[in-house]
Amino acid sequence: MKYILLISLLLAMSCSSKTKSEGISTSSENQGNLIAILDTIWKTEQRPITLRDSLMKIYGAESELVKTQQAIYEKNHIINERKVKDILDKYGWPSKEMAGEQGNWTICNVIQHSDNSVRIQYLPMMRQAVKEKKLEPRFLVRAEDRIATERGELQIYGGQMKYYPETKSFNLWPVFEPENIDKRRTEIGLDSIAIFLKNRFDFEWNLEEQIKRTEVFERERKKQN
Repeated sequence: MKYILLISLLLAMSCSSKTKSEGISTSSENQGNLIAILDTIWKTEQRPITLRDSLMKIYGAESELVKTQQAIYEKNHIINERKVKDILDKYGWPSKEMAGEQGNWTICNVIQHSDNSVRIQYLPMMRQAVKEKKLEPRFLVRAEDRIATERGELQIYGGQMKYYPETKSFNLWPVFEPENIDKRRTEIGLDSIAIFLKNRFDFEWNLEEQIKRTEVFERERKKQN
């Protein structure tokens, strides 16, 4: 009888160990699949944009080559947005361990390129992810500024540029209190606006110019209201 109980116990332990092992394996497999999915999303989302922007510098924004890459990007983005929304709805905001080194950047990139309704939908999740140290503040800042510009409001941190057809050039979307922008950026651990714009867009920050642009922007908004 003792031998029968011992054998039964060993079999139970073996089954339990196997189940745990399979669970770990499945978890690792899911993590690997998620990282692979995010890697594909990054490539299909970003490569057409990079090529488009390079062609734009050579041939101008109205070039057919530029328009072709824009069309490729837009087609890919529809698919990528659906994938990102599925990930967030299923897992919540993933940790770096779960999404990989570039995973959160990929997710934020797709959200940034989406309609404002999508950014607003996932903004609370992004804010919580920053509190939990899953997401760097700079990604949240980009979303906050993009939401503001899409609403036709002044941006807060200066992350958004706009192409102005009348001058055929890019310029910063007007900023709330430009004279205090570096204070706001420093408080959340960002570089000064001058350093950011130079590194990101090769654009020169001119405080006096931006103060005037903000004043014009606010006057035009008051007329519309």
